[in-house]
Amino acid sequence: MGFTDILDQIGGLGRFQIIHVTLLSIPGLLMASQNLLNNFTAGTPGHHCYVPNGTSRAIDQNISVLEVGNREILRAYIPMDGGSKLSKCTRFKTAQWYLIMANMSAINTHVNFTETETESCQDGWTYDRTEFEATIVSEWDLVCALRPLKQMTQTIYMGGVLTGAIIFGGLSDKFGRRALLIWSYFQLATLGTCTAFSNSYLTYCILRFLTGMAVSGVILNTVSLKVEWIPTKTRTIVGTLSSFFFTFGQMVLAGVAYCLRDWRKLQVAVCAPYFIFFLYSWWFSESARWLMLNRRPEDALKHIHRVARINGKPEMAEKITLEVLNSSMQKEVQCSKSIYTMYDLLRTPVMRKISICLMFVWFSTSFAYYGLAMDLQKFGVSIYLIQVIFGAVDIPAKLLAMGSLSFLGRRISQAACLILSAAVIFANIFVPSDMQNLRTTLAVLGKGLTSASFTCVYLFTGELYPTVIRQTGMGFTSTMARVGSMAAPAVLILDDYLPTLPSIVYGGSALVAGIFAFFLPETLNVPLPETIEDVEEKWGRQKGTSQNMKEVVALQDMKEGVEYEDGKTIGLNAL
Repeated sequence: MGFTDILDQIGGLGRFQIIHVTLLSIPGLLMASQNLLNNFTAGTPGHHCYVPNGTSRAIDQNISVLEVGNREILRAYIPMDGGSKLSKCTRFKTAQWYLIMANMSAINTHVNFTETETESCQDGWTYDRTEFEATIVSEWDLVCALRPLKQMTQTIYMGGVLTGAIIFGGLSDKFGRRALLIWSYFQLATLGTCTAFSNSYLTYCILRFLTGMAVSGVILNTVSLKVEWIPTKTRTIVGTLSSFFFTFGQMVLAGVAYCLRDWRKLQVAVCAPYFIFFLYSWWFSESARWLMLNRRPEDALKHIHRVARINGKPEMAEKITLEVLNSSMQKEVQCSKSIYTMYDLLRTPVMRKISICLMFVWFSTSFAYYGLAMDLQKFGVSIYLIQVIFGAVDIPAKLLAMGSLSFLGRRISQAACLILSAAVIFANIFVPSDMQNLRTTLAVLGKGLTSASFTCVYLFTGELYPTVIRQTGMGFTSTMARVGSMAAPAVLILDDYLPTLPSIVYGGSALVAGIFAFFLPETLNVPLPETIEDVEEKWGRQKGTSQNMKEVVALQDMKEGVEYEDGKTIGLNAL
């Protein structure tokens, strides 16, 4: 009997598990708000150079503001940028009053505007407050030459997420899932709320970085606490249903941002609720599995008895004693003594091929996903509406991915999602900018395909890596996803040089990853591998397999400790 059998005895998916998973999933509604918040807090309003005393100077020229309007007055100060739009980053050095005089159209045909001297915005900018009341862009003038600083804020935030995954992952193994989750809620609530009171760009970036670290702590420990209290047979359905909280959270973000158009108010709105999550998180039970593996059986037994009582199984609290628990978990405790590192992901041929391919798949999926999801203003549609659409498309995308994974297999589904998303991104390059409906439709389809790719790769990775090193493999490959999410906003800066260049980079990355996915072995209806030896046996080439297997067996023997005929036990961790 193992720990899974104990879970079944104390109620399986009972009242405790339902409450537990629900309370852990609710914060997921605002987790999307953290990752995609930059779309609104760093939205770029329409802007042009500030013109001091423009109206009074027009009156001095005997020009009636009421007759010509404020916009026409601006034409004397600001050149047009490719048609009917005012330039965002330049202004005339001297006012060009003839542009708004009578018979202006006749004059325009003879004037060479390139010869008119212009300059950068010396007195700041004037911002359109229609779509956004205030953003960090309008507050700290992150436009024109400082535009890269806007994209940098998202890269810094994702850097915090990556750092948090490294730090909090190790700390949760040492101090427990529950303690680190409680701390992560508090850190996110406190620093996220404090971000709204930032008085400088530097302070804002530092606080966003630390908030990103807390986001990783929440995600990692939430997943662990869910999985480690849920019976194996129900994990798939519970995990799928839980993922929809993130999907709906994208639509919640659009609604909250629409109501709160000031970035400071929005920042507080999506972070302050974590104080509530912090307060009720004290109710959570620590993972009994983690307690056992860390030599705390008494505490583990106490939590198991608590779960049994909540699930209406008080009689099991009497039957499951410390001796029963130690006996049930003996094998898992012994297996936990084996030491595996990231080197084991690359040491043997098949494991090396799997790891390299998954690195590209995880990086490109995240890279393309955030490349599309973090550039909503280019579609010419209300940013709030497009955020809702981008969130809603994840629902059918995930359902289709689940169906495809079951009927077509993991490898075909993974490769198809990436290659089709690349095709859609490339197709959008050739759509004229005035065909906004078609461009938006293709972008939504691309977002859905990358979301489906995420669904595929989470399941695929868990099935490819053996049990003894599965968590290490998941951590290693998901780190590549964090790197991809960090790089995606920076690539958007390339459109200053060539508008189609970001799409070429995103699409090319997805295409290459799709090709790499074809080199991964199929895992549909294949039992999960338990050891590195299993992986080499199942998916290794016949030629040369014998030698590879000898190396793998030797490695396995050293890690687990094998007793030979002479009675000597070898290995790093003799059992």
